[in-house]
Amino acid sequence: MQHTWSRLAATYALAPVSAKARAIAVLIGVALCVVAMGVAPRAGADPSDPPGLQYQAFYTPPDPLPPGRPGDLIRTEPSRLVLEPSGQLGAYVASGTRIMYRSTDARGNPVAVTGTYFEPYNPWPGNGPRPLISLAVATHGQGDQCAPSRLFNQGIHFSSGLDIAFESEEGFIATMVARGFAIVVTDYEGLGTPGVHTYANRVAQGQAVLDAARAAMRLPATPLDPHGPVALWGFSQGGGAVASAAELAPSYAPELSVVGTYASAPPADLTELLPYADGSVAVGIVGYFLNGLIAAYPETAPAIHDKLTIYGEDLLDKTQHQCANETVLTYAFHHLQEYFTEDPQQLVSEEPLKSVFDLQRIGRYKPNAPVFIDSNRYDPLVPWTAANQLGRDWCAQGTDVQFWTNEQPPFLNKTAFNHYLTYLVDGERGMKWIADRFNGLPTTPNCGQF
Repeated sequence: MQHTWSRLAATYALAPVSAKARAIAVLIGVALCVVAMGVAPRAGADPSDPPGLQYQAFYTPPDPLPPGRPGDLIRTEPSRLVLEPSGQLGAYVASGTRIMYRSTDARGNPVAVTGTYFEPYNPWPGNGPRPLISLAVATHGQGDQCAPSRLFNQGIHFSSGLDIAFESEEGFIATMVARGFAIVVTDYEGLGTPGVHTYANRVAQGQAVLDAARAAMRLPATPLDPHGPVALWGFSQGGGAVASAAELAPSYAPELSVVGTYASAPPADLTELLPYADGSVAVGIVGYFLNGLIAAYPETAPAIHDKLTIYGEDLLDKTQHQCANETVLTYAFHHLQEYFTEDPQQLVSEEPLKSVFDLQRIGRYKPNAPVFIDSNRYDPLVPWTAANQLGRDWCAQGTDVQFWTNEQPPFLNKTAFNHYLTYLVDGERGMKWIADRFNGLPTTPNCGQF
């Protein structure tokens, strides 16, 4: 078992990203075996502690928050980085620092957000100072136990029942740090910290991505140049987060030297997602959306609750505390109509939700650096049409955009297979594009050709 995991971990950390598409099923199978044998607790944790108790001291922000600017560090501590629970069967070639930093919510209020900074052991082989990638993760869930900065310590989270979570981004991050990129990963607002995670909120998550980069630049004793180059990277929820960050950067973080953004499968228009999510493996994420809306815009709560069935109320109550795997295993392939008293598409086309959903649309503002958008033409979860329109909107404003359409044909659509496989297949392309931006190579925009 140890020999098998060691070989897989080495492949996961150092092989080209496309190779992980072939290995991921084996990795998950091995991980499930580890869970079946019993998941090791985090180093230093008392096994009798209630789930998450060992994290409370760090993740509970001071009240009130200390004065400061967005991106200022509130607290830091060393972070144990593992690819699997024991920490002995493969490792990141980097040291980790857990961070809590100031950010700004959708209403302009200061908020504490957590994350992780990865300092590579390997030198940066490219031009200029070591570059920083601010990485936004795909959907992890809405429970605090799903926060990436917690999963990096555990490899696999398991408490009881269906509450199991894997760090789905670890293969990309391990590859990036092995290639000399410094990485900072935000947990987003309310994920890990008190409060509700404002899932897919355009402003909150875009600002959290930018403030994570600021926080990393302000960490003491790192080789990062405070004025050095920054790139933004994200897939799915993370693709939307970095797309938002790209267009917010000129006004919100003009001092950051953003050189490019890789946005894979960005949900640029949330209203388009409902029919795609309906009846799919990921239908439960609608609970995340609605919980996040209520948290960010409390005035929408009466309108939402008024249109929910008892099953809809149960969906919101349960998903608020779940990670993505449990949500999938609980709600996969259900239809949205059982949760609402009227057509949910009609609900989001009426006030007050119409205006709130419209606030989440990305593409109204011009990024000040090149953007690479990657989307599968037949993506069964995050539609290609919205990603394509985002590229067109930015092109119309004069942005340097390269739009790449992955043409993998439809396959088991309601499982969202193409959505995830596209990321694995095209990740290497995206990483090369990012490296080219750090090395100052010319871009190849294709506005007017997609």
